[in-house]
Parts: sequence; structure tokens; C-alpha cells
Amino acid sequence: MSVPVIAELLKKHESELLQEWIASQRAAGIRTDLIDEGTVLNNSRELLKLLSIAALGGIDDLGSAEWKPVRNMIEALSRTQSRQGFSPSETATFVFSLKEPLFAKIQANCADPASEMLKASQLLDKLGLYSMESYMTGRESVIREQQESMLELSTPVVELWKGVLAIPLIGSLDSNRTQIVMEALLEKIVQTESEIAIIDITGVPTVDTMVAQHLLKTVTAAKLMGARCIISGIRPQIAATIVHLGVELGDVITKSSLADAFSVALKELDIRLVKGSLR
Repeated sequence: MSVPVIAELLKKHESELLQEWIASQRAAGIRTDLIDEGTVLNNSRELLKLLSIAALGGIDDLGSAEWKPVRNMIEALSRTQSRQGFSPSETATFVFSLKEPLFAKIQANCADPASEMLKASQLLDKLGLYSMESYMTGRESVIREQQESMLELSTPVVELWKGVLAIPLIGSLDSNRTQIVMEALLEKIVQTESEIAIIDITGVPTVDTMVAQHLLKTVTAAKLMGARCIISGIRPQIAATIVHLGVELGDVITKSSLADAFSVALKELDIRLVKGSLR
């Protein structure tokens, strides 16, 4: 099998292409506030070398084993840049900016430049699109991590008294948030050796069958850790909805307010608060 023309050009003119590629990136506008030129040079040199090796096996199938090192590098760079603040177009420009210097070499060294430039364009377009796909995957990962962090911050577990925990819930409950709530509550139960956990749903706008099931799962998990649960914040509308849905809360104590739930918790622990005399 003959060596593709692009592979020969990449190998023969590697040094010149590198310099011209860096110049092309500068012209496109390197984000020096996010990346230094030394890193750009190293990334460009490494990718150019990988391209020259992969192209020896052909440039049509980028999913082949020969192109895996190229794919891996582009994926790693794109995901890193998605976390550093680059835009998708800025990330893809790293690949697309190689077109101009490579086209110039094809024009100067090939008998049929139009055909080879079309092949080079198709190759770099595929790699550029792959970089954008990798960028978006990395960005989605960042967004998921941020959402999980926000959920963790929005579900604090507070120790109201020795042996009494409270977890105020605000907003809707779904499977992911329920899992975070459950893990946070169970971890705090173990840390504090608490006997009672108050789950306050005053800030939960609506309770449907799914939300009720999530609450029951949390209550059951707490029971397995030796803690009893009290659900507070049961407003008349929520009470009516629970009855209408036919949801059975079993022996779970429910109260209309966190204060009432805390009072019940103290009684359960046989703790009495005595008012001091006023002078």
C-alpha cells in the first residue's frame, strides 16, 4: 500500500509546518490569558507528530487503531479546555488552523493539489468536529459536577440537639437529589450517633407519588441506621394530596412545622426544657 501524500508531507515538512501552524494560531488569536505559548507549542508539536504517524496507515478511517493516539490527545486537550474557560470554537480552531499551512505545502509539492487539499480538508474537518464533541462531553461533565455540588450545598444536615438532626429540603425532589439527601443524612447519623432525624419539607412546593416514595426511602434508610424520622412541613394542601394519592406513610410521625417536630423529638428523647425565672 502506498503512503498517503499527506503523510509524506507531514513527515518531510514537520518542522516548517509546526512554525507556520503556530503563526496561524497566533493570527487566529491565542488565549494567552488561559494558556501560555509554551504549552501551545508543545501541544502542536505532539499532535503534529502523532498525525504524521497515524496518516501512514491511511487517512480515511479515523476510528482505526492507528488513529487512537490522535483521538486520545484531542479528547484530552478538548476536555481540559472545556474546564479552563475556552469556547467550543476556540478549541476547534486549534485543529482547523492547521489547514492553511498544510494547504500551502500541498500546493507547492503536489502534482494534483486540488485532490490532496480536499482530502486534507476532510481529515481536519473530522478532527475538528471530534474536538468539539469531546469539548461538549467535558462541558457536560463539568455541569453535572456543579449541579451535584449545588445539590449537596442545598441539603445541609443540621444538629439541632444532641441526638436530633434536621435536614430542611427546598425545591423539588428527584432520584439524584434523594440519593444525595440520603447519603448526607446517613453519614451525619453515623457521625453524631443521633436517634432522631427531622426531614422538613416546608420548602418543597409539591408532593406527588414520586416525592412521597423518595421520602419513604430516606426514612427506611435512616431506620436501618437506628434513627427514627419525623417529617415536618406538612401543609394542608400536601396532606390532602398525600391522602388523595393513597400514599401510606406508615408509622412515620408528621408535623406541620419544624418547631412542632423538634418538640416531639425532645419528648421522644425524654428531654424537658424548663423556662428560667425572669427578673
